[in-house]
Amino acid sequence: KLQSLGCNHVLDVACGTGIDSVLLLEEGFKVTSVDASDRMLKYALKIRWNRRKETAFDDWVIEEANWLTLPEDLVKPAEGGFDAVICLGNSFSHLPDSRDAPGSTHRQAIANFREMLRPGGYLVIDHRNYDHILDYGTTPTHSIYYNSDYIKDIQTSVLYVNSKPNLVVLDYVMDISSLKSKFDCTDSEYSKKGRLSGEPINNFRLSYYPHRLSDFTNLLEDVFGKEAHHEIYGD
Repeated sequence: KLQSLGCNHVLDVACGTGIDSVLLLEEGFKVTSVDASDRMLKYALKIRWNRRKETAFDDWVIEEANWLTLPEDLVKPAEGGFDAVICLGNSFSHLPDSRDAPGSTHRQAIANFREMLRPGGYLVIDHRNYDHILDYGTTPTHSIYYNSDYIKDIQTSVLYVNSKPNLVVLDYVMDISSLKSKFDCTDSEYSKKGRLSGEPINNFRLSYYPHRLSDFTNLLEDVFGKEAHHEIYGD
């Protein structure tokens, strides 16, 4: 889709270990990747080093940056900005909002994403279906992006503060018995408990600050203006 829109230089503002950035590089995009976690960036830097003989990876820019100070943390391309900014992996939902001024923190982050775009550029953000989670108290079993053959159950909890949903907690139950042969007891992907028992990690918890689709649409329109084109994909 980005190629058909004429995008070349992409800013990945939630690159983590570099998974999505690598896919873009392999498709021929020029990529700049940032994350607030230097621990996560170490994995991306390792990938860049291991594939440094490939021109795209040798030119791959990786920086530590914070969404709330993004224009100060990162220099925009000389041509006026990036063709596209992507924020994938349900990452935006990790950002807590200001209690004193509700909406201000999220608005600042989106405004900074816009600041990094060239005129006419594209912003791509993905979320889980929080409308479904908040309306029904369960996580959709059908998912295009957040899918795995090893997920057996997602136990969903919603924390309310002053009658408003404030936090969604997802407890994943995994069956990875088929993967046991790929691990040994010294593997870094074992938890401390896992190393002691000789079992891979099979349960984990993720917490998010949920956004209803209507609220997030209003946020985008507030920052970009109603004249900006807005499309929704997925479930």
